[in-house]
Amino acid sequence: MVDSYDLSQEAPPPGIAPFFGRVRLRTLIVLRWLAIFGQAATLLFVSLVLDFELPLALCGGVVAASAVLNLGLIITRDIQRLTSHHEAFVQLGFDVLQLSLLLLLTGGLQNPFVVMLVAPVTIGVAALPPRHALGLTVIGLAGMAAMAVFALPMPWIRGETLHLPLLYEAGLGVAFVIAVAFTAAYAWRIGREAKRMGAALAAAQAILAREQKLSAVGSLAAAAAHELGTPLATIQLTAKEIAHGAKDPALKEDAELLVSQAKRCRDILQRLSAQREAHDKMHDRIAFRDALDEVCAPLRGLGTSITLRADGEGTAPYLARQPEFLYGLGNLVENAVEFAASAVTVEGEWNEKTVRITLNDDGKGFAPDVLSRIGEPYISRRSGEVGGGMGLGTFIAITMIERLGGKARFANGGPLGGALVQIEWPRNRVEAPAEPV
Repeated sequence: MVDSYDLSQEAPPPGIAPFFGRVRLRTLIVLRWLAIFGQAATLLFVSLVLDFELPLALCGGVVAASAVLNLGLIITRDIQRLTSHHEAFVQLGFDVLQLSLLLLLTGGLQNPFVVMLVAPVTIGVAALPPRHALGLTVIGLAGMAAMAVFALPMPWIRGETLHLPLLYEAGLGVAFVIAVAFTAAYAWRIGREAKRMGAALAAAQAILAREQKLSAVGSLAAAAAHELGTPLATIQLTAKEIAHGAKDPALKEDAELLVSQAKRCRDILQRLSAQREAHDKMHDRIAFRDALDEVCAPLRGLGTSITLRADGEGTAPYLARQPEFLYGLGNLVENAVEFAASAVTVEGEWNEKTVRITLNDDGKGFAPDVLSRIGEPYISRRSGEVGGGMGLGTFIAITMIERLGGKARFANGGPLGGALVQIEWPRNRVEAPAEPV
């Protein structure tokens, strides 16, 4: 039940989800093709249909540069692979520079398509580490500054020139800076949250898989005992025949030793099979109070008293031994013991529809800022405590509780005055099937 990961860290644990946040090369290429077709169609429409004056050859060369880059990547690279952060930064930086140059040739900040410059910056901020994202943002703002100073006139009706007030152009520049800053901050926050959540869910899946493997060990042992029984019987029978017909005393002694050791092996396998049969009856179905006691047992003797109570309406349920139930509850009990001053109570209740467990400790409780964020991964502080607890382990516990249809509620108070956790499951999701008569 002890979480093996560092719950105080602020980044996803290394090795749990190493590919979160990385962009597939094919994605960048497809997005660039969309930009190329959109840019080419816009230039042709403005030049041929609207008959506006613009440097079509220069603009076409800028668009062609993106197409050449895409073709080169398709020919020389495996487009299905994940790009490194540096490679994604270089490609997105190229896209920002290419679009900035195209806008510079077609009016700069006066061009209504200047808003498109936000797109590659947003993608980079959402997918790249902070230093790369900041670099991409700086490139975008530098491109904007260059457009404000060096931009060619806005394409317009032949013989006429579009003049916008200087104050209006300044407003466009400020609006663009705000748009880039706000969108970048929003994308960074959402991307960071997605990465943390993905890494935490990967950790939850890894722990659940480990618990399920441990539960399967008994079944594998029983299967091994069954499979080894037949060859051991054959060995024992053959050794008996050799001992019966042996004339040489040494050979007869060796054969009898072989018989005795084969019998010993069969006895061990029989005991293992018998233990597995008992395991099937007792291990897979466990009384409600016994389940609570099993969860609390490893945590007793650590200096904190654990008081266990169980009562309810009707017949007490027998629970199915499920890793999600035992690990999820065990992790929350472990947190209660860790942060308690001296006492923890574990109260179990049931009725015909639900099973409820309430945990209460006499510690300092949850800090207000932590209480409002419980359920997010990598929260690692309680009132008066820095580091440890209430982080990834709590997120995993809540995830496993919810896999069985349960809900966990967190508050401060209760009889002991500290942290109060109430967990509730639908009874039919945690109760074991009735034993066959």
